[in-house]
Amino acid sequence: MIFNLLNDGFSVQSLMYVIYFVTVFLITITIHECAHGYVAYKMGDPTAAAMGRLTLNPVKHMDIVGTIVILVIGFGWAKPVPINPRNFRNPKAGMAISAAAGPISNILMAMLGVIIYRIIWLMIIKAELYEFDMVSGSFTINSIANSAQEFFGTFYTLNLWFAVFNLIPIPPLDGSRIVSYFLPPRLYHQYNYLERYGFIILILMLNMDRFGFRGFNLISGLQTVAGWILSLINFIIDPVFKIFGG
Repeated sequence: MIFNLLNDGFSVQSLMYVIYFVTVFLITITIHECAHGYVAYKMGDPTAAAMGRLTLNPVKHMDIVGTIVILVIGFGWAKPVPINPRNFRNPKAGMAISAAAGPISNILMAMLGVIIYRIIWLMIIKAELYEFDMVSGSFTINSIANSAQEFFGTFYTLNLWFAVFNLIPIPPLDGSRIVSYFLPPRLYHQYNYLERYGFIILILMLNMDRFGFRGFNLISGLQTVAGWILSLINFIIDPVFKIFGG
């Protein structure tokens, strides 16, 4: 992130993108972690609430290293919400449901972001918040409307990515908790044993193409899944916007 800003040369536009990205990242991780903790709380585990993690204060959810990394390379993580499965009537089901709450919250936020993005676009068209630039031969959008679109474009894109990434079934990502629910006891414990190596496995998978596995590209796969979810969101909201000519 910062490296890209320095390498590409400083500009107001690139600086604004960094501000949008970091702001959206903090909102995204805060609601994601709160969703985990809140669902766990409703299912009988008060651990997150007792530790003050059921809050929309992003400072409570920030991981120092994860935040520094997001500023440097544009990829980071939050401080996981503590959950004690022993407080659930059914520990496997409780962990799976509370884990799913995080990505679901991101998908819902992505839907909200897409709706607002398209409302802004509708306003631009209806209110004619654009003008033709004789020099470039193209249309330019009102700066405020353009900034709003860039922010909410970043908002829904990052939330989609966060949801899809966390659904990767590698412990300790949320997807692994969901997969664990369907495993028999023996496989369940063996599978979750991988958690201590999860970060290493994830890094290796993200770089498989660099190791000669050209047919395996995790990033491309994540982009495809995020695209499917975005298409589904647009499919759901399209009928409403068509009524208003959007």
